[in-house]
Amino acid sequence: MTYAPPPAALRPRDESWRALAGRARLRLRARLSPPAVDALFAAAVFLAQTGMAHGHLQRRGWSVVVFTGLMALLLVWRRRAPLTVFLAMSAVAFVQWCVGLRMPGDLSLLIALYTVAAYAPRRRTWLAVGVLEGGALLAAARWAPQDRAVEAFVALSAMVVAATVIGMNMRSRRAHLAFLEERAVRLERERDQQAQLAVADERSRIAREMHDIVTHNLSVMVALADGAVFAQEHSPQRATAAMRQVSTTGRQAITDMRRFLGLLRADEPDALRHPMPQIAQLEPLADQVRAAGLPTRLDVTGDPADVPVPAQLTVYRLVQEALTNTLKHTPPGTRADVQVRCDPQRITVTVTDDGPVVKAPPASSGQGLHGMRERAAAYGGAFAAGPRPDGGWHVRAVLELTRNEA
Repeated sequence: MTYAPPPAALRPRDESWRALAGRARLRLRARLSPPAVDALFAAAVFLAQTGMAHGHLQRRGWSVVVFTGLMALLLVWRRRAPLTVFLAMSAVAFVQWCVGLRMPGDLSLLIALYTVAAYAPRRRTWLAVGVLEGGALLAAARWAPQDRAVEAFVALSAMVVAATVIGMNMRSRRAHLAFLEERAVRLERERDQQAQLAVADERSRIAREMHDIVTHNLSVMVALADGAVFAQEHSPQRATAAMRQVSTTGRQAITDMRRFLGLLRADEPDALRHPMPQIAQLEPLADQVRAAGLPTRLDVTGDPADVPVPAQLTVYRLVQEALTNTLKHTPPGTRADVQVRCDPQRITVTVTDDGPVVKAPPASSGQGLHGMRERAAAYGGAFAAGPRPDGGWHVRAVLELTRNEA
């Protein structure tokens, strides 16, 4: 098993140019808010229409200024209430038609129609188009020459259609941009969630490894120390041998910790000198638990050389945890039997003991059985643990090698 840092796509990203651009847009919007932009735009429209109506100003100056100013003033609220502003401007234009004031007010109405098409629902858009088409018909009938009335109506209708199409296109573009922005936010959120899941999975893996290493070695050391205390008065030689085995087990625990740290740190020198344990190290593991007072028989069938290294580590940890539970939860005199069967398609691990039958799994509230179940599930296999009918406890795990490779 090798350790690799999360891919770059799952790492928390640094501040990017998009974040800088977003803040720049926020600063720009803070300087020029939409109402301020609309007010400036309305003033520009008022000046433009006043310039276009220069000839009418000389004849009916005050009326032109009032109607033009009122139409431009309504544009300030065009994005907050598009249809309401349009209908109000249409009412002003109808009054202008009634009093017979001919002036270039079409620009304001076309802007209002564009705003309705860009911001309002389609039903309101078609309503505004119908109203403005009626106004175009009235204007052509009253102010166009008799022989040019149809042409004038067609020209005004063309401007109505153009404003409507541009507004609808802008609304579609805005909706598309909103969709892309929402999608980007969703993808970023999903990426952050994947990063959190990757971190959680890595923490769980580290917790399993630490649990297996520390729990096993400490259990062996505790059993050896208890045996040394018991044999101190009657057999000092055995007590001395047990304490020496405690020292050996402690050194082995340090080596295991350094080996595991070597997977997490690229600068750990012991990573190359002490590779992770494999099936070949099951015999030293059995010797270790034998020295702690648990007679253990080990039977490995098949060729472990064809088994991938991560799977071999999983087998070793399964056997280690099962023997640790037996050592912790069974009385002296219990015997353990370990069978490992290696096939090209799968590996079967069975650990049994002849201790007394228990009603609940040992250490059911801890990480032992849960960690073993997770290790087996990582290979798409099965895991079972429980009391045997004729006494004792059994642990069985199946690792599907072909399914994991696929």
